Amino acid sequence: MKNIVLIGFMGTGKTAVGRRLARRLKREFIDTDAEIEKLMGKTVAQIFARDGVVRFRSEEALLVKKLARREGMVIATGGGMVLDSENLLLLKENGILVALTASPEIIYNRVRSNMNRPLLRGDMKEKIRELLRERADAYKAAEITVDTDNSSIAEIVEQVTRCLLERNYMI
Repeated sequence: MKNIVLIGFMGTGKTAVGRRLARRLKREFIDTDAEIEKLMGKTVAQIFARDGVVRFRSEEALLVKKLARREGMVIATGGGMVLDSENLLLLKENGILVALTASPEIIYNRVRSNMNRPLLRGDMKEKIRELLRERADAYKAAEITVDTDNSSIAEIVEQVTRCLLERNYMI
């Protein structure tokens, strides 16, 4: 059974949707950022600050290699995980990619009070728009795309489930 891999920008709901989707489908849930934090004993913000983005991305790549060999999970990825083409290929090998999207304004409203977003230091609104532009092509690799702007977690889970069923993916 293929993994269901949630990709998308921070603040689009990957973790919250992933948890609820995994419960609904009776699958194991993995949040890649949380797994890396557990492995390294530091928060993502601390890893970025102390070890740098390159170290964080290398930890992501190692984790993807482990997860790609497993099946039947719901995986919420970090927002930049699919920027590495090898990560993307590995995730697609045994997974159905579901991109969660949101407008820059909605993302800003969801993340503005969280100061543990190392990539959003400075003008947060502009950083969000800039990163969304840079990542747009990577997020287009998904088989399913769901806009999360005006939907509850339950509605998003329902929409993802419906899309999986319509496309005859084993869920």
